[in-house]
Amino acid sequence: MAGWNPQTGPPGWAQQQPYSPPQIPPHDQTRGLSPFGMPARHSWEIPLLVVVVVATALAYLLALLLLVTGSVNQYVLLLAFAPLLLWAQRGMTFSTQRVNGVKMSPTQFPEGYRMVQEAAGRFGMAKVPDAYVVLGNGQINAFASGHGFRRFVVVYADLFEIGGAARQPDALAFIIGHEVGHIAAGHVSYWRQLGMFLGPFLPLLGNSLIRAQEYTADNHGFCNRHAGAPTAMQTLAGGKYLNSLVGFDEMADRAPQEKGFFVWIVNAMSSHPVLTWRMWALRDRSRHGKLFLRPSAPTAMQPPANFQPYGGYPTQGGYPPQGGYPPQPYQGGYGDPTTQFGPR
Repeated sequence: MAGWNPQTGPPGWAQQQPYSPPQIPPHDQTRGLSPFGMPARHSWEIPLLVVVVVATALAYLLALLLLVTGSVNQYVLLLAFAPLLLWAQRGMTFSTQRVNGVKMSPTQFPEGYRMVQEAAGRFGMAKVPDAYVVLGNGQINAFASGHGFRRFVVVYADLFEIGGAARQPDALAFIIGHEVGHIAAGHVSYWRQLGMFLGPFLPLLGNSLIRAQEYTADNHGFCNRHAGAPTAMQTLAGGKYLNSLVGFDEMADRAPQEKGFFVWIVNAMSSHPVLTWRMWALRDRSRHGKLFLRPSAPTAMQPPANFQPYGGYPTQGGYPPQGGYPPQPYQGGYGDPTTQFGPR
């Protein structure tokens, strides 16, 4: 490595490209699981949200009643001050990015900045959210949140090469689409999160709702840049250096094969769909991702309608793939799309 210019990075590392205006692909207004319409919301999301909001509202009323009658404990106080605590937590999270994060702009991480603009336009959002790059110390992560009327996306720096270029543009566009999708779907709304405040105290129910939201955000990422989904999942499984050794189809094929009570428990207690199920859902766009029961394997003679191995969708009406699938020789990797509900 001797003799390389530290201003441009070692051989093989991409230089940052100058900013170019966003290009919003044409699409129709129908909602579905293909990459050409508007992204569909997971079928379980709204029913689970209603149950959790009703349970939370009843808990608030009970806390108010106990507070009035003088039966006070830490749980009653937690519920009574939930609106203030949530507001403060969101304000602190946003302020942390404002004073420590690198704000994406036409001159700072312009490639990521353009991708955020494209995703917002793709989902018909009236306002483009702010976007920040933060030091992850090797972690691969991203999340979305908001405070007041502001919405923002945070991307960890390891998603970029030295010089600011994306490690794999399609994968980064999928991730950014996932995170902007959380905003477009209303997942980061203050009132929604206040209504879901009881979720952590209802592990099975609360985690199921969050998993449904993650599937919804994956649908947004898929509609924004479907070609990046395999690499995003490969890196989540094998890391940014060994992602090219992970077989996307091989891992997705295990979703209906891995059985047992504890497999069910691991998924049920997780805030994100387990990886094999998640890969299966991103590959089989004929149905929503499984929330409670493992996917059913299609028969060799009669696969489900619209079942496609990854790459089966044409690029008409969308972005042409820049990296392609199957994965090319190592060019870097990407990490986990998550929300502020917690790093993955």
